[in-house]
Amino acid sequence: DNQIRDEAFVEDINMILNTGDVPNLYASDEKADILEKMMNVARDSAKKTDTTPLALYNLFLERIKASLHIVLAMSPIGDAFRNRLRMFPSIINCCTIDWFTAWPEDALERVAHNFLGKMEMKEGMLEKCVQICKEFHSSVQNNSVEFYNKLKRRNYVTPTSYLELILTFQNLHQIKVDQITALRLRYEVGLEKLDFAAGQVKLMQDQLQNLQPQLVATSEITEKLMVKIEQDTVTVEAKKEIVGADEALANEAAAAAQAIKDDCESDLAEAIPALEAAVTALNTLKPADITVVKSMKNPPYGVKLVMEAVCVMKGIKPERKPDPKGSGKMVEDFWGPSLKLLGDLKFLDSLKAYDKDNINPAIMKRIRQRFMNDRDFTPNVVKMSSNACEGLCRWVLAMEVYDRVIKIVGPKKEKLAEAEAELGLQMDKLNEKRGQLQEVTDKLQALNDEFAAKTKEKKELEDAIDLCSQKLDRAEKLIGGLGGEKARWSETARQLKETLENAIGDVLLSSGVVAYLGAFTVDFRNKLIASWNELCYNLGIPCSKQFSMTTTLGEPVLIRSWNIDGLPVDTYSIENAIIVTNARRWPLMVDPQGQANKWIKNMERNNRLSIIKLTDSNYLRVLEFAIEHGLPVMLENILEEIDAVLEPILMKNVFKQGGINYLKLGDNLLEWHKDFRFYITTRLRT
Repeated sequence: DNQIRDEAFVEDINMILNTGDVPNLYASDEKADILEKMMNVARDSAKKTDTTPLALYNLFLERIKASLHIVLAMSPIGDAFRNRLRMFPSIINCCTIDWFTAWPEDALERVAHNFLGKMEMKEGMLEKCVQICKEFHSSVQNNSVEFYNKLKRRNYVTPTSYLELILTFQNLHQIKVDQITALRLRYEVGLEKLDFAAGQVKLMQDQLQNLQPQLVATSEITEKLMVKIEQDTVTVEAKKEIVGADEALANEAAAAAQAIKDDCESDLAEAIPALEAAVTALNTLKPADITVVKSMKNPPYGVKLVMEAVCVMKGIKPERKPDPKGSGKMVEDFWGPSLKLLGDLKFLDSLKAYDKDNINPAIMKRIRQRFMNDRDFTPNVVKMSSNACEGLCRWVLAMEVYDRVIKIVGPKKEKLAEAEAELGLQMDKLNEKRGQLQEVTDKLQALNDEFAAKTKEKKELEDAIDLCSQKLDRAEKLIGGLGGEKARWSETARQLKETLENAIGDVLLSSGVVAYLGAFTVDFRNKLIASWNELCYNLGIPCSKQFSMTTTLGEPVLIRSWNIDGLPVDTYSIENAIIVTNARRWPLMVDPQGQANKWIKNMERNNRLSIIKLTDSNYLRVLEFAIEHGLPVMLENILEEIDAVLEPILMKNVFKQGGINYLKLGDNLLEWHKDFRFYITTRLRT
């Protein structure tokens, strides 16, 4: 009946129940299609049926009555039900009435057993909890009658309230046990730390007494080492000065020797390339080239000139022959000896192995006088006569250059040898002094290493003493500052242990308040709470002797925040706020003075609270957005009837699909956000 938005719906239902038809429901084309299909049904039927349009339509209605099943769920509360029965009697005449009364006691017991049996409880506690749940339900039913008789206010006790009691108890009990256990652990850990600190004070005092003598001894050793290091440093510095002076002398001698060596190498740089070129030229000569020269019957002047120079270099004497010019004198002829020389198979090797460093000065004198000034004694000129003699010419010229240079370099090499000998003496002295310096330096380094080790040891002792002193100071401050707290912490831990033991009864009582007592006035609520508290105590369910919902489920900081946000400070209002925040169902707040409205607005002001009314054109879009994004929504000032489209939200018809929670609102499938909150307020008095 909560889905009937217009009484015309009931009239249509009445017609379907009575005749199976709603007048003028089908358009003419739809009706023609129905008659055509019913014609086929009539033909297939074994029973002979008239095929007139009226008969076919009646057949259609008979099939509807046979197949269509209608279930009407209506509440007997209020005048609407009685009025509908008077206006539409088919609801009674054409329906089988099934009246659902309150759950019997055995049903209440089985439901409680089914849910509470999953919780961990002490042996025998389950039966007591089931018994108290039944008592809660029945006592609220009885008090609701008294509530109506005294105040003319209705309070409906339904199976949903009973399920709310059980499920709220399951949820809140585990949460409360975890909270109390964590808080108790904090106090117990604090007490352990206090005891530990007290035990550590004596240990640290003993440790300080042991460390102080060690620090004094280490400090004395460090000071003695410092004096020794200062003395040895003076010795090392003196030896460094001596070694520095000797190094300066050695460097001067090395520089002088290097200068002579560089001068020699500079002079040799002139002769070496020519010598290498001559050797290269000799290497290019072949025995065939020598044979060509030997075979010359009348050799050119350049060939004879070169061979004469080679003979002079080799120390071969000429033959004496009459002068071919007819002067009648005997002249020196080197061609004959040259042929003998060329005939030697080791001729070229002898030139390559020539002792160029010890050439007879007389030979070089004759070479310079006889050949060096002769313009025909050049490789380019000789080459025109003989390639072989060109190489020999180059060799002779290279020997002349080398001899000339070596005569200059020789004395310099002697000076170089003297300089290097002097340098060796200086280096020997220097190395001896360096060895002495290294010895004292090593000793000084060993002292420095020992000093560093002792300094480190001293620093570690100082740090250890400082750390120990700090720990001792902190421990003494901790004990001094919290020594008075130890008794209070111990008492609090004891109380928390007692609270944990009483959690099952206190949370059960709190769940009863959340599930049943929201609509009752303060007097009725307090009376029921007191009777329940006594009943729990008598049944042996652990609970506080003076139960307080504010103490059990309230948090002082949060309650203070609520008061700042506009919640009245009286116990009744605070209990109502606790019911709002702990109930599994959405809260409907009867708020004729607007206090709850103000409190919700202030409490949710930083959470993008949306405020809607059923008269708003876009209120469904606001709800859809809030559901998907986990935002709070407050529906203000509802009247006695509420839009049926909100039923999925009110019933929390959430289902899981693909691991994600969804809710279907109208034709839209919305992803359900766990942080979505829905508040409903009304100014109507119950």
